[in-house]
Amino acid sequence: MKLYLRNTFALRPFAAFLLFAVLVGPAFSQAAAPSRSTLSVTERELSENITIGTIKEITAALSSAEMQGRGTMQPGGDKAANWIADRFQKLGLKPLGDKGTYLQKIDFRETVFTPETTFRIGDEALKFGTDYAFLPYSKEGKSANGELVFVGYGLQSRDLGRDDLAGLNVSGKVVVMLDGPPASISKEAWDKSNAKFAILGTIVRGGASAVVIIGHGREKETPELIIDYLGRRQLAIAGEDQESLPIPPIVMAGKGAAAKLFAKSQTSLSDALTSAETNSFKPVKLNQSARLVSKTKVIKGTSSNVAGFIEGSDPKLKEEAVLFSAHYDAYGVENGKIFFGAADNALGTAEMLAVAEAYSKMVVKPKRSMIFLAVTGEEYGLYGSKHWAKNPTWNIKKVAANLNLDGIGSEVYGPVKTMVGYGAEHSSIGPLLKDLAVTMGINVIPDPMPDEKVFYRSDHYSFVERGVPALMILGAPAGDKEIWMKRIKDWEKTDYHQPGDTIQPGWAWEGAETVAEAMGILGLRISETDAMPAWLPTSRFAKLERGNTKEIPEEK
Repeated sequence: MKLYLRNTFALRPFAAFLLFAVLVGPAFSQAAAPSRSTLSVTERELSENITIGTIKEITAALSSAEMQGRGTMQPGGDKAANWIADRFQKLGLKPLGDKGTYLQKIDFRETVFTPETTFRIGDEALKFGTDYAFLPYSKEGKSANGELVFVGYGLQSRDLGRDDLAGLNVSGKVVVMLDGPPASISKEAWDKSNAKFAILGTIVRGGASAVVIIGHGREKETPELIIDYLGRRQLAIAGEDQESLPIPPIVMAGKGAAAKLFAKSQTSLSDALTSAETNSFKPVKLNQSARLVSKTKVIKGTSSNVAGFIEGSDPKLKEEAVLFSAHYDAYGVENGKIFFGAADNALGTAEMLAVAEAYSKMVVKPKRSMIFLAVTGEEYGLYGSKHWAKNPTWNIKKVAANLNLDGIGSEVYGPVKTMVGYGAEHSSIGPLLKDLAVTMGINVIPDPMPDEKVFYRSDHYSFVERGVPALMILGAPAGDKEIWMKRIKDWEKTDYHQPGDTIQPGWAWEGAETVAEAMGILGLRISETDAMPAWLPTSRFAKLERGNTKEIPEEK
């Protein structure tokens, strides 16, 4: 269901990455002993000035209750932005926001579902955000009602001898269906055939009043998880065209709600799910009616990126800049609960600010200027970084590279011994990272799950779209693999994008220090190189120039 969720699950693959990394990371290469002796004097000075104390202090401040989860377009988010701006000023960074300030304001619109929103099965009202949620892009402010009918996967295939809609006129019906593929069809074949869109198209053209999607139990993301996200407020950049399709309301229903849909039918939910896996499946009348109302209100407001820079020391190269980025926003306050966002991404922001502090202490500054950008709105669609990339406060053609930090806090699970640089295969930054990793005694591995396309799903990609070579650094620990595996699974289940994402007593802060050091030294090496980083000839971005405004060619 990622089609509907924009950036909601952008970081979930990181947990799987970490599982992969701790299991097989050492098999990729044999790291050098962890010696810093081959670092230059300046690099050692920079490394020593990146401290655990600073990272801990900033992470604690940004993830405190006072910051109220740093929600975009919420008071806590504004408070966090001003806190970071004050930190920039104290470090001596020059402002790079609007009108001589550190803040770059962005106009947002917030969409929330009002109490008029309902889903009733017969006389029983389901609970929005728990039992069900409306998927975006369907008609809002409209009511829908009709008899409930279950159509399995809605699949019609001559090759399979299957017709899930056999003898059924869906006009005016509330169609209950499973999100494919069936167990007998591979996800790859399903996606390649574009079956999901073809099925929905058939149902919509048939005049269905509404569509209710239920789970089959094999989903990577459970219906309950999707409902939790979709029940939250939704944000978008003000002025951007709202995507609206001429389709009826589409609802995701959880397991409890699904059982209620079948309560008066002659087929239980369990039997219906079993039947839907067979090619002999036939539609099932559920002997109940449903009424749905999707009602929202839109609120306009602002949130801010925070930008500052350290001027370079070279008279010519200081016009160019290395851009460091991390998103400071989390989910803020939802339904009275604070989403603290300690690992995602107060920690990454703290690491970036620790790098800024280390640079501020250098007597002789790097040749190129150093920009530090804390962006807002990442959790809702990379909005802050996209806005800066489209409205840069530095000449985008003179941004040498972007280094980004974002993750699930895997670097504080233990000393970092494995690292991936998302995007390393695309530009000359990749070889720089590998050289540095050897010096630091770290294994650099390629993206272990390229099919998840993590490279395209965090803030660095906003700069790639403008032609700026970029890299996102993620670290993973050494140690007892079984312990890490359990810890990752537990965290993902209970804390990821939830109120439980708080600083934990067992965090190994030296891992965060290592990630910050890698970011800082890599930025310094980019700064001191005569030529700006370039796209590799083998990359799909090879022909992009900085300042690109053209559509990027499809990946082959």
